Amino acid sequence: MVDPERAVVSVFDHGVLVGDGVFETVKAAYGEPFALTRHLRRLAASAAGLGLPEPDHDALAQGVLEVLAAAPRWPLARIRITFTSGPGPLGSARGDAGPTVSIIVDEQAPFPAAGDVTVVPWPRNERGALSGLKTTSYAENALALAYAKERGGGEAIFGNLAGNLCEGTGSNVFLVLGGRLVTPPLSSGCLAGVTRALVLEWCGGEEEDVPLEDFYRAEEAFLTSTTRDVQPIRAVDGTVLPEAPGPITAKAMEAFAARSAELMDP
Repeated sequence: MVDPERAVVSVFDHGVLVGDGVFETVKAAYGEPFALTRHLRRLAASAAGLGLPEPDHDALAQGVLEVLAAAPRWPLARIRITFTSGPGPLGSARGDAGPTVSIIVDEQAPFPAAGDVTVVPWPRNERGALSGLKTTSYAENALALAYAKERGGGEAIFGNLAGNLCEGTGSNVFLVLGGRLVTPPLSSGCLAGVTRALVLEWCGGEEEDVPLEDFYRAEEAFLTSTTRDVQPIRAVDGTVLPEAPGPITAKAMEAFAARSAELMDP
């Protein structure tokens, strides 16, 4: 345990130099982490996809609990677990010093009851080497979110190279089309969101490719992510959707809230 002002990472760390690392964001409510096992499982999958050593699941779980025990018991907090390839040379080649791991927690402000989103002009590459991995190479997301906020959006939405809906910068997208709840499949290039998976398990829904233009014709839509849970979408690029939340979204919100209150590590 190190105070934030004393925590340091080598300037040679490849997470800093070239974004060569993976991470997870975990929600905590009053000092208790939610879905920690699923998040650590996904961290391991991302590390394997990037060719990094397997993280120590038990050590990371214990570290999360220790960090939360030292922090205030915030109603909502965000835990950030970062796992990089460690110090390396000034280039793409990796070093052999071993990985760098950090676990940080801070208070998380609640998201608005409903949000507006902006579709950005840069597509996700569903065939890229990093597709589906939660890596620290986040400059594309930072640029996209800044683009969205300049246009009044609270989240940026990506299509993919095939012209289909993909994901947000830190969220998955669900739509109601013809009375059916649908979300892009993992083959679209979207991240296998933990909240996304739980919504599919607890609330139903189908995975299918959705042409990007259908986003604007949705009867309802919502975002899912670790810290927002289920957040209705009010408007897409200024096109106001019929309801936010609509009945299917409201049902998903209620079901997710009820089940997540019962199961902290589903």
